[in-house]
Amino acid sequence: MSARPNAVATAASSATSDSSASSSAVSESSACSGSGDPACAAPLPVLGRDVTVPLVTGGEVTYAALDYAASAPALQRVWDDVAAYAPYYGSVHRGAGYLSQLSTDLFENSRVTVAEFLDCRPDDQVVFTRSTTDSLNLLAAVIPADCEVFVFETEHHASLLPWQDARVTYLNAPRTPAEAVRTLELALAGRDPYGPALVCVTGASNVTGELWPVKELAAAAHAHGARIVLDAAQLAPHHPVSVRELDVDWVAFSGHKLYAPFGSGVLAGRADWLKEAQPYLAGGGASRKVARRADGGVDVDWHTTAARHEAGSPNVIGVYSIASACKALTEAGFDRLVAREQQLVARVRAGLAEVPQVKVLSLFGDDAPRVGVISFVVEGWNSSHFAAALSAEYGIGVRDGLFCAHPLVRTLLGTDAQDPGECGAPEAEPGEPSLNAIRVSFGAGTPDEHVERFVRAVKELVADGAKWTYRTEDGRCVPAV
Repeated sequence: MSARPNAVATAASSATSDSSASSSAVSESSACSGSGDPACAAPLPVLGRDVTVPLVTGGEVTYAALDYAASAPALQRVWDDVAAYAPYYGSVHRGAGYLSQLSTDLFENSRVTVAEFLDCRPDDQVVFTRSTTDSLNLLAAVIPADCEVFVFETEHHASLLPWQDARVTYLNAPRTPAEAVRTLELALAGRDPYGPALVCVTGASNVTGELWPVKELAAAAHAHGARIVLDAAQLAPHHPVSVRELDVDWVAFSGHKLYAPFGSGVLAGRADWLKEAQPYLAGGGASRKVARRADGGVDVDWHTTAARHEAGSPNVIGVYSIASACKALTEAGFDRLVAREQQLVARVRAGLAEVPQVKVLSLFGDDAPRVGVISFVVEGWNSSHFAAALSAEYGIGVRDGLFCAHPLVRTLLGTDAQDPGECGAPEAEPGEPSLNAIRVSFGAGTPDEHVERFVRAVKELVADGAKWTYRTEDGRCVPAV
């Protein structure tokens, strides 16, 4: 069967190479309009880079997608690879036909690609899920019944909330990486030394973009007999992730953050707890053999491989898109991608620093290393109002709110309510103080012009105010018509 997926891979590669050249040309000509500098083009072309949107003030502008932390646009490479495979789509694992066998090989080869991308250990399992949230809920379902879980309050809800049925210790927000390690060590020192324990930590904050000391936290966890799972949803798209080097037990991430649409995710790591637990979902594909018993019941022999937790027909398109994105990022070279992204981070931070009314949110301070995720508030503005004006008047898409990390954002904002402005925060109930922030996020598909337009728009809005009137509709701030 090895030749069959290669045929699809060859077709995908051919389609990608043809389109990538034209994609680069489009990116360099349209995204950098007026600059005359090809270097301002994004290193990895994405879909939607030439989409135009209307402005309430009149005319249209190329859309600046600066909400990568929520969902990154699909890479052109991913889209082309999926399009090349689509005619060969078939059922996975149990079909006798050519297309089914080809799709099965493609699915399993994608598992190998993801394992290589994460630098997994030989005995690690790669389980395909729907998302980071699904991955961490899967892990929460398979941990031993007496497992203690330690998680910082700074986590995204995907990694903060799945442990409700376990003994959970929530750790206060640290203000330095060293404090994070000390806080964890103190908490672990007081636990039952003979029982199982799990630490859950993010690799890069979805609010501040700051990198967490994952390797040091993993060492602290293992020194106290605990395991550790890394939420790499915001880390993997921006920075290389090595399971071996970081010495984490599991890693979870989402395809839609990694420039791969179609709703798939990954949980990769140690196999023992996964093998010993009941399947996350009971159904076809998770079982090797099912037989009726004499007493009328059913005996089930479950798989011990990753299939044990992948019941049902898998999302082949989603899985293949993740593998394609992993290859694209690897081939582009993370050193190059990280260096270029840091230039964008520096440009945004420098621009915001020139506006005294802007306060950038941070746990670890201005010098902390971070990925392309920056949250801030603007004095005199409600964040929902400001974000709506960026969209309607400048064609810039950012996010406002508490970013599914409510405890962290509330800690960073304190208790001072924002000016209500013309619109309130989506999360605020009537009569409650408005606490929310603005988040700008970007990555390998972001052209320079988008961040330059963003910085310019912030300065103009603060200096001159909005040109339009806004109102609250269905909990969102929208232009009044």
